[in-house]
Amino acid sequence: MISKRIIRSFTRRWHCDGGYRDVLTLAIPLILSTGSWSVQHFVDRMFLTWYSPEAIAAALPAGILNFTIMSLFIGTASYVSVFVAQYYGAGRFDRIGPAIWQGVYIAIIAGVVHLLLIHLAGPIFGFVGHGPVVRAYEVVYFQILCLGAFPMVASSAMAGFFSGLGRPWPVMWVNISATAVNLAADYALIFGKWGFPELGIKGAGIATVGAVCFSFLAYLTLFFLRSHDRRYHTIRGWPFEKFLFARLVRFGLPSGVQFFLDIAGFTVFILLVGRLGTVFLAATNIALNINTLAFMPMIGFGIATSVLVGQHLGKERPDMAEHSAYSSFHLTFIYMASIAAAFIFVPDLFLKPFTIHADPASLAPIRDITVVLLRFVAIYSLFDATNIIFASAIKGAGDTRYVMYMIIVISSLVLIVPCYIALEVLHYGIYAAWAIASTYIITLGFAFFVRFYGGKWKSMRVIEEGLPTIPPIFPETHTPDYEPYDIQ
Repeated sequence: MISKRIIRSFTRRWHCDGGYRDVLTLAIPLILSTGSWSVQHFVDRMFLTWYSPEAIAAALPAGILNFTIMSLFIGTASYVSVFVAQYYGAGRFDRIGPAIWQGVYIAIIAGVVHLLLIHLAGPIFGFVGHGPVVRAYEVVYFQILCLGAFPMVASSAMAGFFSGLGRPWPVMWVNISATAVNLAADYALIFGKWGFPELGIKGAGIATVGAVCFSFLAYLTLFFLRSHDRRYHTIRGWPFEKFLFARLVRFGLPSGVQFFLDIAGFTVFILLVGRLGTVFLAATNIALNINTLAFMPMIGFGIATSVLVGQHLGKERPDMAEHSAYSSFHLTFIYMASIAAAFIFVPDLFLKPFTIHADPASLAPIRDITVVLLRFVAIYSLFDATNIIFASAIKGAGDTRYVMYMIIVISSLVLIVPCYIALEVLHYGIYAAWAIASTYIITLGFAFFVRFYGGKWKSMRVIEEGLPTIPPIFPETHTPDYEPYDIQ
């Protein structure tokens, strides 16, 4: 009887507007897209594990520090997807292209900032205090990754064009193609195959930047199609618009700050763990890499949730926006519960790729620690589903400042300060640090759910109010300039 009731409930939710089918139609290509990105990084780290323990130990600190800085710009520029979704829902197609171009201007700023950071790599990693070999690898890897800032941020903005329209398939194919480029270049440049020089971690960085440039050129080609320009002004919308840029910064920058601080908190966590020694740092890198493989598909659900919420709010249907968010949460929780069980009961399934070509003696202590760390990952993964979906839902409405404030408070008071005290003052060790990280993610999940449940986001919009229609009997009437309008 109960099973029949569950089946009927599932069937109703599958077919209704904002139900499981609508979520999956949009989310599946995005899941495959973000999944390809996680596969790219997973294989990249796997190759570096085969290459040397020092290379894998250096890859995550340098890579995540680079991405932490870049995330401020990615989070801001990629927020154009919410503008696109709300403009699309409101039927204001001519505003979509200009919104994307404001994101590209953010990417130009990102590129300049990262070029300036290249000369600071040595002092930064000297201050961190890792071993001399690891530190040398970190500096090289960080400097190369800085060269990919502009195409990376610009690609994020242009991907927002397709995802915001509810057309995620081009995003998927571009990311899968870029992953293929990256993996082939990784293998060739790290190990010196097919006539290429053996460059180790330097080769991994070059492969990553090459794949990012490929993505940018692919998006640019699709974005400039004449059919897109006719309807969405993707070419003619290139001029800088002060008010639209200001709105993107107003709503997108808090999203970028949230993204930045979330990753920054884990960057500090990783750097502190790295001070415990190479074995603990390598185990943490592998555990987080495995976590990324499972975590990134949830980002696809999160993007789908923001887009659906944005489109429904553009149509003035907050009830459907709420329904879509809960549908997305149900599916995400089921997925993460399955992955969490696998982390606990079959951890070697995820560790096997790292052990194939690695030295058994040097990897044995790393493997034992990683198995324990995956249990922490299993616990907090369930709450990470709550974190991602409900944060994405309220961001899809424009409630980005709340998300930013929560990250500032919780990251400082629940992750960074306790982790510093536990490791540097009390010398508790790696498991205490991971218990603190798990508490941080669980706390975020509750904070975002409470905000979503409160419903304040239902009255928010990121797009300006549309101009009143001019009657056709006054065809030559001049349309006045207008100030951006915000429903708050």
